[in-house]
Amino acid sequence: MTKTRTARSTPRWRWLVPALLILGWLVVGSVGGPFAGKLGDVQANDNTSFLPASAEATAVAELEASFVDSSRIPAIVAVERTSGITDADTALVSTAIDRAAGADGIDRAVAPPVRSQDGRALQVVVPIDAGGEVADSVTALRAALATGVPEGLTVYVTGPAGTAADLTEAFGGIDGMLLLVAGAVVIAILVVVYRSPVLPFVVIVSAVLALALASAVIYALAANGAITLNGQSQGILFILVFGAATDYALLLVARYREELGTTADRYAAMRAAWRATLEPVAASAGTVIAGVLCLLLSDLNSNRGLGPVAAIGIAASFLASMTFLPAVLALLGRGAFWPRRPVLHGGSDESPEQAHRFWAGLAERIGRHPRRFWVATTLLLLVGAALAPQFRADGVAQSDTFLVTVDSQRGQEVLSEHFDADDGSPAVIIANAAALAPVRAAATGTQGVAGVAVVPGADGAPRTVDGRVALRATLRDAADSRAAENTVVRLREAVRGVGGAGALVGGPTAVDLDTRTTALHDRNLIIPVVTLVVLLILCLLLRAILAPILLMATVIVSFAATLGVSSIVFNHILGFPGADPVVPLFAFVFLVALGIDYNIFLMTRAREEALSIGTRAGVLRALTVTGGVITSAGVVLAATFSALAVIPLIFLAQIAFIVAFGVLLDALIVRTLLVPALVHDVGRAVWWPSSLRLGKQ
Repeated sequence: MTKTRTARSTPRWRWLVPALLILGWLVVGSVGGPFAGKLGDVQANDNTSFLPASAEATAVAELEASFVDSSRIPAIVAVERTSGITDADTALVSTAIDRAAGADGIDRAVAPPVRSQDGRALQVVVPIDAGGEVADSVTALRAALATGVPEGLTVYVTGPAGTAADLTEAFGGIDGMLLLVAGAVVIAILVVVYRSPVLPFVVIVSAVLALALASAVIYALAANGAITLNGQSQGILFILVFGAATDYALLLVARYREELGTTADRYAAMRAAWRATLEPVAASAGTVIAGVLCLLLSDLNSNRGLGPVAAIGIAASFLASMTFLPAVLALLGRGAFWPRRPVLHGGSDESPEQAHRFWAGLAERIGRHPRRFWVATTLLLLVGAALAPQFRADGVAQSDTFLVTVDSQRGQEVLSEHFDADDGSPAVIIANAAALAPVRAAATGTQGVAGVAVVPGADGAPRTVDGRVALRATLRDAADSRAAENTVVRLREAVRGVGGAGALVGGPTAVDLDTRTTALHDRNLIIPVVTLVVLLILCLLLRAILAPILLMATVIVSFAATLGVSSIVFNHILGFPGADPVVPLFAFVFLVALGIDYNIFLMTRAREEALSIGTRAGVLRALTVTGGVITSAGVVLAATFSALAVIPLIFLAQIAFIVAFGVLLDALIVRTLLVPALVHDVGRAVWWPSSLRLGKQ
């Protein structure tokens, strides 16, 4: 009697676990959802969030805080009239600044407006409360300065505060526009793929819940100083979660549809689909997590912060895709696919070749001429890879950071044209007080230095803190120019030559220089580490050595080809001035970690099939069965990364193109043609040294 009752009650209560999972995730969504909109509150988008931890400029920034009021950040008001500044212009600007001072974190100007030697421009330094909302303060200052401006007079707010405000505005589209664009793109593609109004909605809800969980965890960590979050990391987080959650969903849904064709029991079908999908999805998520966590080796705070942020996003996507999504699909059953519900095949099973005619035809052609396919695709990739050395990644001037012209950029152009280029952003020298005179003389005599001033104390004498003094060296060239960086290199050599001075050189130009130098070091360190980590994961997953080596080789060649194509697009079509050194690093991490996903999906199925029908037939069957879903996953991921281009920053636009193009190249060429043809040509030896190499050819 007990056994009968259990047998009867089990099916009746099988809905309970899925229902509880759904309820639990809805609670997570309601609690964590609001934190997605609050991530901007714990962002750090100023220069300190990007500083290399061990760089000389970082040490100077810490020491400089003792000499100046670090609670204030300078906004520089740049005023221009090509016919010449009038006394009325000067009075107008002074009155506007006085009117704005005292509210919104704006202080009074530290000195009267300074007129340029050619008489056509003014500059005024206005301190802004660094502990408040800098962007709001700058917006209020700009509004005050825009009132009553006569014809022919232009007024801009630039300097560190102005640039920070423009960056904040650029990242302001992350919470709304980026999510809207990414969500709309994913829904549109899923509607085409599934031809169902139900499944796209379920998949998007799964991605949104994953984002809610990730946002809550990241907010808590960032608020407590455990990780560094900036606007770039947040944008990449949103895209990664939407892309990864959708990719995992596509794989699970495809296997669920396949299983529904073999059994009438929707719970049994989901159980079989979940078990078959768990290994490749877990391996995929683990690979991406391991890859992005390699960024913790970086010396740049911004890179190091992206690692855990991206890892948390991928982990949340995995959890939602393997718990919430299966629960919903199990309850909906065939109704999830309405109006194209899967039909139970019964005794007349439809073969994979019949169900996937296009992919079966392609697999058949590859099987007839495998060497022709893999040689041709390899040559095609090598042509693109040959262009990779043309990819310029030696840094971008701060004035070229934005894809649109912003107020701080225009203001900097005015200052560069009419004043000593680096008046507002001097190099900072910290030295022992006893060596002040020789250090000042060495700095003054450095080529490219326009003048050197000592930071004074209250009595006008040089201010001394712990036996050190601070000097400011005005550079002749724009602070974000390569010429200014060369001057900083010469300046460091000059002051280091002063015995007993212990001199260090920092400031905005030194920060840019040290950041680029550190980024190059990070790139040379992290790329090999990521390669080894991903290779190790593949060896463990496929229980082989030769296959993982071949797969990594295809992905690396694909990455090189992507850089080559990107160099043509950036240099000759879009006319970008270059790229940040971190762009190739991020591109490699994402393309290797995400691109290898499709090979994981393909090769885990190939290994499964090889156990029964042999390696060559198995890889062709794997291509037939997974071709559609992996291609769809690649298109979705490429489309979601493309959404990063809505943020008007050259760095994110470049990452968007490189990753989108690279993912499509992996999904459409490498995984579809190169890998199946190569594995078919090598045969069972591809599984060396596992016992599968002794199976059917």
